[in-house]
Amino acid sequence: MPSLVSKQENLTTAGTRYARDGFFIGPPVVPSELVRRVIPHIDAVLEGKYETGREPVRRWNPGDSPTKIRKINDTHISDRTIFEFVTHPEIGRWAAAVTGAEMVQAWASQLLFKPAGGDIAGQVGWHQDYMYWKELWEPGGELFTAWVAVSDVKAESGPMCFVRGSHRWGFLNSGDFFNSDRDRTRDEIQVPSGETWSEVPAVLPPGALSFHQCLTYHASGRNISQSPRISFALHLRTEKSKPVAGCRDHYITNLEDPQVAPVIYRAAG
Repeated sequence: MPSLVSKQENLTTAGTRYARDGFFIGPPVVPSELVRRVIPHIDAVLEGKYETGREPVRRWNPGDSPTKIRKINDTHISDRTIFEFVTHPEIGRWAAAVTGAEMVQAWASQLLFKPAGGDIAGQVGWHQDYMYWKELWEPGGELFTAWVAVSDVKAESGPMCFVRGSHRWGFLNSGDFFNSDRDRTRDEIQVPSGETWSEVPAVLPPGALSFHQCLTYHASGRNISQSPRISFALHLRTEKSKPVAGCRDHYITNLEDPQVAPVIYRAAG
């Protein structure tokens, strides 16, 4: 299991690892005070209470299966403390460090709450993020995800797992985020000749983060711990990305709205 890098690690090394592996597992970057402060705001959003009055896109509602992973999109528009958390400057600084970007924009976010207890309904199937983005963004652009831990994500918590080097396989258009039968989604993926399937878990303390490229295969398993696994996934882009011409999806039409799609890093000058 890879060890967390320190904040003092050379940024060139971080970028090299990301380019080589298709992911990068980083150190704690969000202050512990903010991590503690955001938790009751997460609870409020899960219960359907929105500080700003703006509703997120819910994939889970109170009364739905208590064992299913609770996925709510764009909670940052619904709560100011969640917005503060997902736009923390250190997330942007590290995102720029691993990609070499001049600009990093968070164009979408997901609150992910995986209940304890080890039920298979809490799993996420193997997939490439670009499967769900191909109608929004031109191929070949710089699109990636930051996964930021709120809870202490241990090996038994059902952490995100990456397949090392799978970003080099190209867009295979196979797998399924929403299929909780993780083994079945793995069987659907044809590993290119000469490549190997090597899984690396992202075990993270609160406030730590990982980054993965949009073609990197990833999934998560059962949470067999005694505590829920809580995290945010932030979908990011750099200046080396281009929306699909004529796309009218709200994620594209709201790119100029700093409350919906905040720029979290811009190079000096």
